[in-house]
Amino acid sequence: METLSTNKAFGGVQGVYSHASAETKTDMTFAVFIPDYQAGAKLPVLWYLSGLTCTHANVMDKGEYRQLASELGLIIVCPDTSPRGDEVPDDDSYDMGQGAGFYVDATEEPWATNFRMRSYIELELLPLLSQHFPIDRDRQGIFGHSMGGHGALTMALRNPDLFKSVSAFAPIVSPLQCPWGQKALGGYLGTDQTAWRAYDACALIDDGARVSDILVDQGTADQFLEQQLKPNLLVEACERAAIPLTLNMREGYDHSYFTISTFMDDHLRWHAERL
Repeated sequence: METLSTNKAFGGVQGVYSHASAETKTDMTFAVFIPDYQAGAKLPVLWYLSGLTCTHANVMDKGEYRQLASELGLIIVCPDTSPRGDEVPDDDSYDMGQGAGFYVDATEEPWATNFRMRSYIELELLPLLSQHFPIDRDRQGIFGHSMGGHGALTMALRNPDLFKSVSAFAPIVSPLQCPWGQKALGGYLGTDQTAWRAYDACALIDDGARVSDILVDQGTADQFLEQQLKPNLLVEACERAAIPLTLNMREGYDHSYFTISTFMDDHLRWHAERL
């Protein structure tokens, strides 16, 4: 692991790091905030998954999480959204290819070799971080925005023993039922939609996956609300499964980091209570 930068903030350290990933077969960059802590202590960790076109830097620069994370004693980990590099396949559109990994393990060419973000997050990055940072592996939560909200929900539903808490800002709740998801899952996984269900929060719930509860914040002025995000589908799936869902429809808020930063503290406190 290589240290790219470190900066002191609110008594802790905001770092940016890179390493050679066995899963993606590329160098991967990620950010980690470590609050001040006592020697020998192990801290709960909260994973943040970003949305389309983003890198680790978007939430690091605009998410405004460090002050409260420091007070609560939470480590914040911010991975990238996809593999990157001159030799990595890409697409001319913003919603496919580099910057749009959708947190899947791709099975279709040309994506299958590098686009393994599911295994990268779930299997590879945590053991690496545990070697270098004071992480309590039994106290992990996950949240994210848009495509990253989709990633957070599906990873928590698939791994309830790994992630003890989950929340999302404006998540894509059912990729099977929106244009973004249909394009990405079709491209990465092929035309057999039964393979898509492992990457659809509503389908996972209907297929028996469970978490203890979910928090979602969604702006009413979000330009993607009706066509791409469709939070009502998650409401209906959670009602069928008796999963407690707190859905806050935030009047006048949009899809941007202005919204995320406004309600970031609510999500940090939600996770801290559960971790």
